[in-house]
Amino acid sequence: MYYIGFDIGSSSVKAAIVEIATGKSIGVVQEPETEMEMLALKNGWAEQKPEEWWMHCCNAVAKLKKKYAISRTQIKGIGISYQMHGLVLVDKNGAPLRKSIIWCDSRAVEIGNEAFNTIGEDKCVSHLLNSPANFTASKLKWVKENEPDIYSQVYKFMLPGDYIAYKFSNVINTTISGLSEGIMWDFKKDTVADFLLEYYGIDASLVPDIVDTFGLQSTVDDKGELESGLAAGTPIFYRAGDQPNNALALNVFNPGEVAATGGTSGVVYAVTDNLSGKESTRVNNFAHVNYTKNNPRIGKLLNINGAGIQYRWLLNNLAVSSYEEMNTLASEVAVGSDGVCMLPFGNGAERMLNNKDIGTRLVNINLNNHNKAHVCRAALEGIAFSFVYGMDILKADGSEVNVMRAGNDNLFRSEIFSNTVATLIGHEIEIYNTTGAIGAARASGLHEGNFEKYGKLIMENDHVMTYMPFKDKAPYLTAYELWKKELELIINK
Repeated sequence: MYYIGFDIGSSSVKAAIVEIATGKSIGVVQEPETEMEMLALKNGWAEQKPEEWWMHCCNAVAKLKKKYAISRTQIKGIGISYQMHGLVLVDKNGAPLRKSIIWCDSRAVEIGNEAFNTIGEDKCVSHLLNSPANFTASKLKWVKENEPDIYSQVYKFMLPGDYIAYKFSNVINTTISGLSEGIMWDFKKDTVADFLLEYYGIDASLVPDIVDTFGLQSTVDDKGELESGLAAGTPIFYRAGDQPNNALALNVFNPGEVAATGGTSGVVYAVTDNLSGKESTRVNNFAHVNYTKNNPRIGKLLNINGAGIQYRWLLNNLAVSSYEEMNTLASEVAVGSDGVCMLPFGNGAERMLNNKDIGTRLVNINLNNHNKAHVCRAALEGIAFSFVYGMDILKADGSEVNVMRAGNDNLFRSEIFSNTVATLIGHEIEIYNTTGAIGAARASGLHEGNFEKYGKLIMENDHVMTYMPFKDKAPYLTAYELWKKELELIINK
């Protein structure tokens, strides 16, 4: 018997099958095999058709069943992960009224900023733990202001994962974690953030019913079976945004546990029971998947735009053939890159730098002494230092760190990168070979509430290795302080 998990991204939909008894991943597929289309009618806009996410989910089910000879009745539960902060609007018949305004669309920035200033920083931080910023509530307000004909027909708004669950079941609901990522949850009152909806003039009846993140949320209906190929009656047991879900996939649930990813951009996601929003302009705070009022678990999310994209740029522009060659070159140079520093912030404005766009900077090059090996090491160290800098912000915002867990991506496969981060934060980094879709599939089993069993499945199936911090921290600290000095010279201008 199996669970199926979906990861609804903006580039593709991934689906995974895991065996219920062992948690073993049977297979993962991607639909489409090329990137999904994204519509940008104006600069800064980004929209997608929700119906296409559903089509790709259905295609992924068919592909998995055929490839692994699995029948619809062998799949006993569904878990859904999805791109965060998107807005889906449907009418009374459940039909989308417009394309989804997705996470990377920035049209509502000024609406959120004005709300933050008018409502007041103290109230936003103490109740929402965030600025309304460019999140789902602000996008809904944009539709109300700019597309009143569409807004007048809205029956419910949904997040992308809510829409997929609806297509399976014909039931519209959402979760506290989902509402919090849209900045619609009042943590102080532990209710929907009515004061923000009232400020925006949004009727509270548009908010879907709330269900638990883990548990029986709905079941596949006859139409859902016909379209998806999953049996009617199959329960949907879990739903969460992609970053909380990535943390879940890495067994990160409790204060002191930190999830990290090092893809094109980097993410550090620290779980805490501290309702601090002190760094709300640099850090986002969401209800984690296991949040309850009596046992608050907050995910503090810090994004680093200039991460893997920096190393990929070097791969494409240096006379090197692979990441492995770059890592080998970098290993020939001592810690600190002989004074060469790279500030890897060339991928747009960095929120953790208070939205400054300082670009990538390569400094302290001596044309007589330094070569591409120094540049490779400085790049890896610079990205590692940016992670450590972000961790310092999270610590200042009330997060403790006992362990970091990360996926097995290019950056964390680099010993220089991972050893640098582990040594400077003073804690081990555990590496796991897993994906969001696998995590969502396994999370279906958490409707039973056995988190210890879930963690054991991850250790038994996914653990690759652990990086331990070096005892001699001094050379790393010296290099980091030099890097930080160069950074602060720029950002304090």
